[in-house]
Amino acid sequence: MTTPFRRPTADELAAAHGTTIPDVAAPGLRVLFCGINPGLWSGATGRHFARPGNRFWPALHRSGFTPRQLRPDEQQELLAYRLGITNVVARTTARADELTAAEYREGGAALVGRVTALRPRVLAVLGIGAYRAAFGRPKAAVGPQSEGIGATQVWVLPNPSGLNAHYTPEAIAAEFRRLREAVEAAEAAEGAAGGGDDGAPG
Repeated sequence: MTTPFRRPTADELAAAHGTTIPDVAAPGLRVLFCGINPGLWSGATGRHFARPGNRFWPALHRSGFTPRQLRPDEQQELLAYRLGITNVVARTTARADELTAAEYREGGAALVGRVTALRPRVLAVLGIGAYRAAFGRPKAAVGPQSEGIGATQVWVLPNPSGLNAHYTPEAIAAEFRRLREAVEAAEAAEGAAGGGDDGAPG
């Protein structure tokens, strides 16, 4: 494992190829964020969205999900905010285009199983292409999806990778904020109706 301040060596990055890293997850989350698959920096450090330039952590903070910008080595603190991280495909690669169509389909099926067990309020898939490939929804767009997984609502958010030139950091944060506002509105509506949160830890 590396420290948060040291760049992984070329040998460490090469050794990380094809490895897996643990999810940050627990039952009853508000949002389970789902990346495409871990990159080499994540594989080498054991931390999600670890590569400098990835916009996941800044977007979480700018959108209001976290009161400050967490570092990748602070990922376990997400659970205190009832947020978590998983991936469509567990295998670490240098680039997402190394993944096969079969891996996406198998990853989507496995993801349904995890979501069914953990029952987050929302599953937020970070990447429209990954969602389309994993769930067989070729016309899906960014935002809330019409089909959920059990009681879990599904959203698609932009891929926060620095390689995604279609979205600026501000635009990514805006989509994250739209999700946060929808989650808070649903929670408020439940509170007004006297509903609970299934006893999930706060």
